[in-house]
Amino acid sequence: MYGFTNLRHKKMAGGVRYFGLMKRMAICCLMLFALLQGAAGVPAALAADDQPKEGEGSVYYVVPVRNTIDNGLFNIIERAFAEAERKGAKGIVLDINTLGGLVDSALDIGEFIRSSQIPTVAHISGKAASAGSYIALNAQKIVMEPGSSIGAAAVVDSSGKEVESAKTVGFWAGEMRAAAELRGRNPEIAQAMADKTKGVDLPAINRSFSKGEIVALTAEEALKVGYADKVASGVEEAVKLISGGEANPKIVTYAPSFAEKLARFLTNPYVMPVLLLVGIAGVAIEIFVPGFGLPGLIGVTGFALYFFGHYVEGFAGVEEIALFVAGIVLLIIEVFLPSFGILGIAGIVCIISGVVLAAANTESAWLSLGIAFAAAIVVVAIFVKIFKHRGIWNKFILREQLKTEQGYVSNAPKEHLLGKEGVSLTPLRPAGTVKIHEDRIDVVTSGEFIEADRKVVVILIEGGRVVVRELK
Repeated sequence: MYGFTNLRHKKMAGGVRYFGLMKRMAICCLMLFALLQGAAGVPAALAADDQPKEGEGSVYYVVPVRNTIDNGLFNIIERAFAEAERKGAKGIVLDINTLGGLVDSALDIGEFIRSSQIPTVAHISGKAASAGSYIALNAQKIVMEPGSSIGAAAVVDSSGKEVESAKTVGFWAGEMRAAAELRGRNPEIAQAMADKTKGVDLPAINRSFSKGEIVALTAEEALKVGYADKVASGVEEAVKLISGGEANPKIVTYAPSFAEKLARFLTNPYVMPVLLLVGIAGVAIEIFVPGFGLPGLIGVTGFALYFFGHYVEGFAGVEEIALFVAGIVLLIIEVFLPSFGILGIAGIVCIISGVVLAAANTESAWLSLGIAFAAAIVVVAIFVKIFKHRGIWNKFILREQLKTEQGYVSNAPKEHLLGKEGVSLTPLRPAGTVKIHEDRIDVVTSGEFIEADRKVVVILIEGGRVVVRELK
């Protein structure tokens, strides 16, 4: 009996340790997210004395538009414009050098620039390709540095292959055309930048772009066809253009905070699957092979970084995070309190919903989740195979053997009673109790009835079964 009780205590202790570990994981997740959320509240690193001093002119903000055009950039531009408006800035310079990015993000940025009450000038310091050219066209003025370029705005997919869909190309070309018309530029050129089926003649530069070619212009060419208002080096020239030559303007360069930079990196379409892979694999390993602690901590860190990035960028709210956490809790409950899969399915739905709803782009979120899940299956399978002796299933399956040589017996041996005589204490019908020497023994007869207080003798021992007959 002691052996079984000891095993039961071991299983209970294992369950307590497991719940304790999951509790620590949850606390670590909340602490990490609270820390990152605090970092998200840190404003952009702007000079404390960005108001013009005596002898200085008006304030003009310079906002870098670099790398890939994505939803993170839109949020940075939105914050920069809000800061500039609060500081009473007279104009904003978009310092552009990008090969493009997401079309929907570029459309949002373009619409935001058009709706701003602050005059805006695009300063192209390198390349304003694809979505970058669309952003530049929405600015009121364009200044290009020597050697820079604008155009080549054909729509491509995530692999870099040009999109052939007439509907998609037509829509994007129409947006480019509308942006050009808004600022009084030749819409045919903008349309030919996005749609290679159009073609355009540019007599001002003695060039003709035939059908099948995408328009891209150098700084000098853009100036001659009216797609640049000035060719000059440095943002100072762009500020002069928008300020009308104001003396001693105060130029403030908007510098995103560390949290904003980190959030933009974490919401990159190539980083999202990695974070989800780390999160799914880490938590799954901790659930199925508990005891390490580190995989679980790494897993919750991956999920915390995923939601932190989307939280800072304004895509995720408390609701999405709460939905995700509820899913994790339901999965843990399912492991210890099986509900025929109901809680498990509900948990999976909550986790997937939280991840997808937190993302800016649903299609991108589904793709990232699918890639991460497939990769996580492989990682978890390998880990479980290597550490199968530590699996959670070992806490619910009795694997210890109670061997006789270790002192475990199901019944005390009774062979020594064979041939012994005793007295029946109860009637044997055919089972009952007899007294042999000073011991009470449960016995049976061969089928006959024996009254109480009769002499009996043991005639057979079969395991724990003792057979007697009456002595005449």
